[in-house]
Amino acid sequence: MILIAVICLGVWAHYHQNFFHSQETTVRPTTPDAERLPRDRGGAANAQSRFHCDGRQYCSQMTSRAEAEYFTRHCPHAKMDGDHDGIPCEHDSRW
Repeated sequence: MILIAVICLGVWAHYHQNFFHSQETTVRPTTPDAERLPRDRGGAANAQSRFHCDGRQYCSQMTSRAEAEYFTRHCPHAKMDGDHDGIPCEHDSRW
């Protein structure tokens, strides 16, 4: 009985690790719009080289408005634009 429990635990751990690692892989945008990202307030021109999809979804996980905009446009499952007007984190008081 203990052997069956250990095997089940090992299978679950392997599945859990592989499933979540595949969810957090970097996703590279393939659209031409990815090259025309707006400049952030600091004047950095190339947001694409600074940001990459890593599984974060919410405004509280972002460090800047530019990062939130990148995630909203290029990363699957981003939940930062509730009214779908293209402006993420509108009610975030940090920026």
